[in-house]
Amino acid sequence: MHQYTGKDIKTCLNGQRIIYIGDSTTRQLFWATAKKLNATGADAYMREAGKHEDLSFANDVTVDFIWDPFLNSSRLRTEILSSLDDDIQADADSPSTMGLITVGGGLWYARHFGLDSLDRYRDSLDYIAPLLSASKGIYSSYRPLSSEKGKTGHHVYMTPIQVPLYEVLSPLRASTITPTKIIPMNDYLFNLSTTKEIQVTWSHSLMTEEIELAYEENGLHVMEDVAIQKVDVLLNLRCNAQMTYSQGYPFDKTCCNTYQTQYTWRSRFFLALVFIPPLIIGFRSYRTLFERHPRGSYGLLESRSSLSVASTIDLFEAFAVLGVVFTYCVLADRTQLFDKAQKYFTHQEFFGLCAIVLVLGLSSLRPDKRPAWWVEHGALDRPQGLEASFLHRDQSDEWKGWMQFIILIYHYTGGSSILGIYQVIRILVASYLFLTGFGNTIFLYRKKNYSLSRCASVLVRYNMLSCVLPYIMDTDYLFYYFAPLVSFWYLMVYLTMRFKSAKNTSTPFLLSKIAVSVVIVTILARVRILFDGIFLLLRYTCNIRWNVKEWQFRLQLDCYIVYVGMVAAIVYCKLSDLLYGQAIPQDRFAGAIRSHWNKIRFVSVAAALTILPGFWYFTQRFSNKAEYNRWVPFVSQFPILSFIVLRNCNRHFRRFHSVVFAWLGRCSLETFTLQFHIWLAADTKGLLRTGVLGRRMTYTEGRHHDLVLLTGLFLWLSWMTADATTTITNWIVDPNLRFVQDYKMALLSVAEGGNLDAPDGMNIGRHSPGAFSNCLKGWHDLWMDSLKFRLASILVVMWILNMV
Repeated sequence: MHQYTGKDIKTCLNGQRIIYIGDSTTRQLFWATAKKLNATGADAYMREAGKHEDLSFANDVTVDFIWDPFLNSSRLRTEILSSLDDDIQADADSPSTMGLITVGGGLWYARHFGLDSLDRYRDSLDYIAPLLSASKGIYSSYRPLSSEKGKTGHHVYMTPIQVPLYEVLSPLRASTITPTKIIPMNDYLFNLSTTKEIQVTWSHSLMTEEIELAYEENGLHVMEDVAIQKVDVLLNLRCNAQMTYSQGYPFDKTCCNTYQTQYTWRSRFFLALVFIPPLIIGFRSYRTLFERHPRGSYGLLESRSSLSVASTIDLFEAFAVLGVVFTYCVLADRTQLFDKAQKYFTHQEFFGLCAIVLVLGLSSLRPDKRPAWWVEHGALDRPQGLEASFLHRDQSDEWKGWMQFIILIYHYTGGSSILGIYQVIRILVASYLFLTGFGNTIFLYRKKNYSLSRCASVLVRYNMLSCVLPYIMDTDYLFYYFAPLVSFWYLMVYLTMRFKSAKNTSTPFLLSKIAVSVVIVTILARVRILFDGIFLLLRYTCNIRWNVKEWQFRLQLDCYIVYVGMVAAIVYCKLSDLLYGQAIPQDRFAGAIRSHWNKIRFVSVAAALTILPGFWYFTQRFSNKAEYNRWVPFVSQFPILSFIVLRNCNRHFRRFHSVVFAWLGRCSLETFTLQFHIWLAADTKGLLRTGVLGRRMTYTEGRHHDLVLLTGLFLWLSWMTADATTTITNWIVDPNLRFVQDYKMALLSVAEGGNLDAPDGMNIGRHSPGAFSNCLKGWHDLWMDSLKFRLASILVVMWILNMV
């Protein structure tokens, strides 16, 4: 359920009126709405206003309250009738002035009419029921209210009688307001709502049912927070469809709403684009291969064709996995197949889930079975105290894995509202970017591979999901912010290292390049006009509408940690070459480091043990996120480097890693992206619920069953997706892979209308290729042989989809 603000209300109603009609319980809704619009003005007005009188409050939107506890005043009838007439006469140029009418009351009948209370209440409802029923069908809340001839429409709702907390009522009220009166009155309202199709907000009663804390001391009225939630129910009913239609994603207004069909055509097109080509190629490859090589002819598993079949199947399975995952994303987060629930943070849940993850991680500790670093790199002697390499692959995957677990728990529980947890999460995100700078710098420094294929493979792998999902889910690329962020920083690392890469052996020159890159990125992150120009160009040339403010905010948060990772990688490479390389320098500096290595390690560990609690103490000085965000780019490296030192300070620490954490770390990119739609809901604003335990379950009832079920499915799909994206990335980037060549052979066979070559090399073409076949064959030749053509083709397809 969306929490409406004053700005949201003004956007939805656009000058239309809100009217509340009824008793003191309905008046609470009036005050709650007024406070949403202007809390200070509403408080001042409340001190002056009388109790049993009509009220009116205006702040761009006018909110009226009509005192009518018996629901039989002439003004009630007049207001509803006038709203109906106004609605019928409204058009695009002169929209309806009525936005929302809420009618509620009945306690005064119980209070003042004794045994006749039900009959009097029934007469009053029968008097206004035709009006409430007539107003029901004009515009449905389940479609955009502005989609039909520019009309915005209105809604009239009835609230049930507020069930009081009987045991705390005053003696005078308790003697007259009894369950024997209230229950039959609400039962009659329920029967009337079903026969006359009157819209009654029964959820108002469920909010306070058997919840003592929901009531004020008098037992009759609810607490202010509860009244605000009741108003949010009404506003969700009235505004969600219209706001979703006009504003787009995030689709967090799912209560009382259905998803719009205009968003599905691109989903269908892209799913077809994923499914159809592999189906065609797989079918034709199977048919062609098995026509020439029957299973019993000369050993399918040992023949050249068996390799083609297996390779084609790998690619087919990869496309099929993505097709299934994308379909699941649509079904889970763009339909009402799954329920959508609100997030509510509790410390017990957050730390309980973290404890479960910690137990899983510790129980899966295993020794590293890889060859030791000095064996892999041919070191001259065994470095004292080092039985495994520094930040080796399993350890970095483990680091990514446990961080990803915590980030998932943070998103699931809604921990962003807690400053202390938010501060930790910001350090974890910075740690990911540190690893980006560290790992890629080591690769480029040692391998000196600056080829287009290497760069493309990294970027395609990073961005495959975040580029496809916007077309299917009607979001945008920057919405899945981690992939764009890590891609940007990879490009910064790549360009920095590539510039005059032949001089990278010179440490001063390398550090100078990094310093220049820092200055350039700082200017980009701090000077708004630069990205404004870039994003404006993208808007007019590619129909891309990205949020430049949000993008610069992301860059500024972690503006320097990647460069810290780069410097750490250079220091590591230089020290490892100095101490354990093939040709160890015998100068005084190298000798001093070798002879004092244990002391250096001791000092580093002591510093790390001091920095971590010191950093925690430092974070306590911040009272809000904005203050902390201004400091985090300059201080995030201290806890990160301290953790690295402690994690690698002992040979046993380096030698062991958690299998569970490392497994998740290898598919952390997929879990981070897919959580938006198949684990969380409403574009991360809510939670998915299966609803198998019933649609009226409470927040906690069945929630943990859903968590176990949906988490298992989510992690399995993320793992499958990671493997699929790797396969497709290899297919796009490297034409020399065996399965790509086999895929090419199958395509050419289809294009020529013939089978693959027979074992003896004889051509088995069925007919001479025509012009279309030659064209198709030439296109596939170009596709398979030119990486630039493949990348350009993909970008052209994306551009076309953006423009249409």
